[in-house]
Amino acid sequence: MSLHDPRHYVRRVVLPSGKTIEVVYFEDQAAVPTADAGWAGADAAPAPVHHDEATTDLHVCGSCASDLVYPTEWEEAGATHWEVTMRCPNCEWAGTGIFEQDLVERFDEELDRGTEALVRDLKRLAHANMEDEIERFTTALLEDHIVPEDF
Repeated sequence: MSLHDPRHYVRRVVLPSGKTIEVVYFEDQAAVPTADAGWAGADAAPAPVHHDEATTDLHVCGSCASDLVYPTEWEEAGATHWEVTMRCPNCEWAGTGIFEQDLVERFDEELDRGTEALVRDLKRLAHANMEDEIERFTTALLEDHIVPEDF
């Protein structure tokens, strides 16, 4: 089958994790729900947030405005959309929505920035803890609290 066969086409997809895969579509796809389907889910906040042109940040909770929303699941939902299940650790809101590729890519970039910040903080904390351990060990050696039998 050729790549231009109307019953078959290949699309290269960059996943939110950064991996690239090729997806082969064998039949015309049914109409994909638009991003206006927004955030759905039985356990959504009392006033669910719907995606529209004004919504630009999936990492911001529509219920409490916390900027800590993170995905718990996501999968491709058509050629240009992703179905994303998210959770807010601040107010325990959770919901699922179908969003356009560009919006999900911005979400992924924000998650990458958050990951980088966490890694930087972890390295600083590990360094500070190591300095503290060395200082305590040195003090214990100088005060003869550590003897050869400890090893």
